[in-house]
Amino acid sequence: MKCGAKCFIVEAEVNGKMQSIPVTARTSIQARKTVSLEYGNELKIIAVKADTDSL
Repeated sequence: MKCGAKCFIVEAEVNGKMQSIPVTARTSIQARKTVSLEYGNELKIIAVKADTDSL
């Protein structure tokens, strides 16, 4: 885990199904990039939110 990293929840549609994917990243932009690299073209990101439960 990198210094300054937080937990983000990425709400996305993967193959027609809604999923909430937890991601550890420094910024919301980095969280989007991480999920996009993992799921590829079948991903449509709806929202990225900071996980307030982990703070």
